[in-house]
Amino acid sequence: MTENISKRNFIIGLSLVFVLFFKYLPAPAGLSRRAMQVTGIFIGVLILWMNIGIHWPSMLCIAALGFVPGLSMSGMLSAGFGNATFAFLMFTFMCTYTISQTPFIRRCALAFLTSKAAGKGPWAFVCRYFASAVFLGCFMSPTVLVVVLIAVTEEIFAILGLEKGDRLAAMMMMGMVFCSGIAAGMTPIAHVFPLMAMGYYTTATGNTIGYGQYMAAGIPAGILRTAAMVIIFRLFLKPDMSVLEKADVSALKSSLPPIEKKEKYSLTIFFAVIALWVLPEFIKPFFPSVYNYINALGTAMPPLLGAVAMGIVTADGKPLLDFNRATSKGIPWASLIMVGATLALGSAMTNADIGLTAFISEKIAPVAAGLGAVGLVVLFAAWAAVQTNLSSNMVTVTVVCAIALPISLSGGVTNTAAIACIIGMMASYAFATPPAMATIVFAIGSGWADTKQFAKYGFALMAAGIAIACTVGYPIAAAVMSSPV
Repeated sequence: MTENISKRNFIIGLSLVFVLFFKYLPAPAGLSRRAMQVTGIFIGVLILWMNIGIHWPSMLCIAALGFVPGLSMSGMLSAGFGNATFAFLMFTFMCTYTISQTPFIRRCALAFLTSKAAGKGPWAFVCRYFASAVFLGCFMSPTVLVVVLIAVTEEIFAILGLEKGDRLAAMMMMGMVFCSGIAAGMTPIAHVFPLMAMGYYTTATGNTIGYGQYMAAGIPAGILRTAAMVIIFRLFLKPDMSVLEKADVSALKSSLPPIEKKEKYSLTIFFAVIALWVLPEFIKPFFPSVYNYINALGTAMPPLLGAVAMGIVTADGKPLLDFNRATSKGIPWASLIMVGATLALGSAMTNADIGLTAFISEKIAPVAAGLGAVGLVVLFAAWAAVQTNLSSNMVTVTVVCAIALPISLSGGVTNTAAIACIIGMMASYAFATPPAMATIVFAIGSGWADTKQFAKYGFALMAAGIAIACTVGYPIAAAVMSSPV
């Protein structure tokens, strides 16, 4: 215990040295003292994020930035908590929490598993199982989804008679977690990491990436990654599938209650929210004035309207949205505060008066120029994928975007919007280690798969994901997005 406290104190002391005193080191030519101060804050807070937690270190980050000359405290608070991304996530979490309190997620999962296609063979059953996780994960937080699906999955294991240590059980548990991460990179709906990357692109260029544009690249790439996952499992894990030949999970459907008013009303409102996010991109050529009006409302307005509607509409005498429970249990405040901190940090690092990104771009640009367009795409995709599997996803988005976007803008050989999308996708694919995402911790804690298995198959899937991002995701994104280069 004493050793742990000593280690903690050492880490905190080391980080504070960077935060408080890094600015006094001799600065390289072309780098101001303010840029050194921002760099020291970034390094110090990064140490805390990776070793202590994301809660109070995120607050320290914003507080420290407020003391940088030229960056006011009110400006940093506005950049972090006044950002539309912060509001978007807060209201979206309220809406998705309301959905999670209905049987909808369980109903969807069982609909996939008891379909005719799932009965065509063991691998058909497994693929439908993974498809259910991907479908639900496209508009649900990975953490919420995995918590719910672990309970459903364990019921399936009980019916099949699987025991801990069985390769089939390990494959299904790992695959479900992998699919939740894949789905998080397929759409920006309720997903932090793509949204952060899109936000950094907007900060750097003043332009926006539409939801439809992002999904045009994210969905095909995600489907291919899911297929790659199944191939990896079949070739290398080789589970015994015989128990599935006579599997019948239809008994689970009997435990589902009838669809009630709360579920109907909640889904109607939530699908209306999704429509406001997605449909404008499709109606733009036909109704440009309608597109401009909806687009001008911003991404935070649809979930805000959805949360308000869920608070107004009642079912069985109660509002759909229980505000107290949604704000206390439905919103991951530590993660949301870190989003605010990283948004503020990104604003400081890209501030033209600070000059940090201009300095980095100037130094790295000659090296990056030698790589060419393909080399840069591979570099940034691999960097985001590796870092997100070793540290925080949000830290990954912040670090890689802060360096990659200015280089892409100055180099003129890559599509900057597409680069931002690839970074957002790859930061979502945290498959391999417990520090990568809480979902892995939940699955390992269940006992159905262990740390070694997650590392082995997670890193294999990560490698496949990099290849797919570079050969499929980036080309599609570049084709559908205009980008200042």
